Amino acid sequence: MKSTAEKVEKNKVKIEIQVDAQDFEKAMNKSYIKNKGRFVIPGFRKGKAPRAIIERYYGEAVFYEDAFNEIFPEAYSKAIEENNIEPVDQPELDIKQIGGGQNLIFTASVTVKPEVELGQYKGIEVEKLEYNVTDEDVESAIKAMQERYARWNTVEDAVVKEGDLVTLDFSGTVDGEPIEGGSAERYPLEIGSGSFIPGFEEQLIGLKPGDEKEINVTFPEDYGNEDLKGKEAVFKVKIHEVKEKELPELDDEFAKDVSEFDTLDEYRTSVRERLENQVKQEAKNLMEAQLIARIADATEIDIPEVMVERQIDNILMDLELSLYYRGMNLQRYLEAINTSMEDFRAQYRDQAYTRVKNALILEKIAQVENIEATEEDVDKELEELAKQRQITLEEAREQYADNLDDIKNTIQIRKTIDFLMDNAVFVERMEPETEDGEPGEDKQQPEDENQDKEAQAEEQKAADNEPEA
Repeated sequence: MKSTAEKVEKNKVKIEIQVDAQDFEKAMNKSYIKNKGRFVIPGFRKGKAPRAIIERYYGEAVFYEDAFNEIFPEAYSKAIEENNIEPVDQPELDIKQIGGGQNLIFTASVTVKPEVELGQYKGIEVEKLEYNVTDEDVESAIKAMQERYARWNTVEDAVVKEGDLVTLDFSGTVDGEPIEGGSAERYPLEIGSGSFIPGFEEQLIGLKPGDEKEINVTFPEDYGNEDLKGKEAVFKVKIHEVKEKELPELDDEFAKDVSEFDTLDEYRTSVRERLENQVKQEAKNLMEAQLIARIADATEIDIPEVMVERQIDNILMDLELSLYYRGMNLQRYLEAINTSMEDFRAQYRDQAYTRVKNALILEKIAQVENIEATEEDVDKELEELAKQRQITLEEAREQYADNLDDIKNTIQIRKTIDFLMDNAVFVERMEPETEDGEPGEDKQQPEDENQDKEAQAEEQKAADNEPEA
């Protein structure tokens, strides 16, 4: 086999591949053996006709497709290896010569990984970020845990108030017609949670178990269901049960219940340490994002559109998995936020482009600086994975045997970012000025983080629109 490659346009390469006639003949014979049972030839039992007879009836080309498919994968793999090509998409094939005892000749036009023209990546200035954990932060975290361990106690003859858990029936109508998905029986609703349409929960305050009432509300103009936007609705409700929240006492017994510590002071100390580690990691992540963004600004790459589209595919796959665990699917989600798939993909384009560019930059720097994942690095990663999954190291080696390339790539990226951080210049953070010229708080966050939060907000909005009420 022989192959040559030429660059036909930016990020596009055409490879011409020649396969020896005798090798193609072997592939033709395999095609004959595979397909001979499909042909009915007079004078021969089905599947017993010689190849030459079948070709005389149907033509030699009857075996071309399977023969080509037999020979293509190995020939193409060898060609891209010989020509040091890194495809990022499936090739477009064009057969130039086939059959008749001749060499098989075909071309494969393929989009390849783009060239990366690095700018400065050492000595980049990065604003030093540090976040402090306050006493209020610690108490807020403990309060959240206290809420998590709250008990709901049924109260006889209770009057519904803010913070109560109410069990109710409801059924809604618009213009006298039932709302699809707008009814339920014995539905649990925490008053003040904002789970239902604005104004709904407030009108339950003051009711008692057994009470019935008609509630009038108006669907918001930005409601997910197009048919209900801005519509006035009437909900008939009946209260079955009212429960009050009882918070556990913040004492040593509480600490024992929610942690491995024996005293509240020990638990409070552990909460502070956890929050400090968390904000330290957040600051590190933001500084790394800041550094990579500045390196990206100085780097020239002409990124093929197919790489961006594939990254969008990956983002949507992650979203689909998240939705699956919430009992939704992507189609229902799009309907809930009233967005087409085309528009939804467009929302993620900039984020996908940034991810692809950053990955290419880190890969290139790793090559230039000879940064690799060593066997020792891989062993440490497998040990950590084994610890997380509570399995032995040997079990981890077996389970992740097919994912070693991904593990090595993750390690290489991590080591490259560490290298860049080690070679960065950290400067004191400059507080941006407000409109009146006074220093103000810098709210800037990495683009990916902002867009991820937007996606989470959209996902929550979709979830909030179920049920209809």
